[in-house]
Amino acid sequence: MSPELTSVRSPRVSTARKLAKRSFRGKERRFLAEGPQAVREAVEHLVEVYVTPEAAARHTELLDAVRTAGVPVLTASDEVIGEMADTVTPQGIVGLCRFLDRPFEQIVAARPRLVAVLAHVRDPGNAGTVLRCADAAGADAVVLTDASVDLYNPKAVRASAGSLFHLPVAVDVPVQEAARGLAGAGVRVLAADGAGERDLDEELDAGAMAGPTAWVFGNEAWGLPEETRALADSVVRVPIHGRAESLNLATAAAVCLYASARAQRAH
Repeated sequence: MSPELTSVRSPRVSTARKLAKRSFRGKERRFLAEGPQAVREAVEHLVEVYVTPEAAARHTELLDAVRTAGVPVLTASDEVIGEMADTVTPQGIVGLCRFLDRPFEQIVAARPRLVAVLAHVRDPGNAGTVLRCADAAGADAVVLTDASVDLYNPKAVRASAGSLFHLPVAVDVPVQEAARGLAGAGVRVLAADGAGERDLDEELDAGAMAGPTAWVFGNEAWGLPEETRALADSVVRVPIHGRAESLNLATAAAVCLYASARAQRAH
């Protein structure tokens, strides 16, 4: 099989490379998903798929599913895929995807029971990992505030491990609007902070976690500012029973989201 795309100067390759920039992604409302796992999960959102002949031979079932969904598949040389990809060692397949975020009002109207809110989260790997944790815990939605990293950053997309395509996500929501909207939908807003006045174990023991809950997670280095903590119904800390100074953002998010998920299932 001879590649259809062989020139790194072709318009498709040029467009793909420009999608490394947030401004261009926002203008085109397109982003790239690398690797067979991401392409498999992204089928409903794909515009085109680019694949090397070797990867095409390895992933025939995946490409059949892509074509069945009416998505064009173009073979490309290793050099072309390397130019498109953000990773050092590409897996030979890249999907061009449409943006998939939805209005915050839709998320609120669906009366969610468990939501992760990323406020001031700047690291794309952390953002993607929290999204993955939220998906695993059965959350109904993820909200990224306007002070957080771009959801479609290549590192965030990879870190989500396909979860980006599984649950509703709203982006660029002012944190005040997020807190007010969720509270108005009957959702209890909890700020996760190491200096919280409430302990997660205390919340669980008191039976306070069974209702609809939104967890607000802050910046990796300096947590949540006072004005954001003030928007929450309660500021809750994850208890540290050993000698560790703290938990990283993604680990703390997993603990909080799973605590809520368990309490809600038990209820």
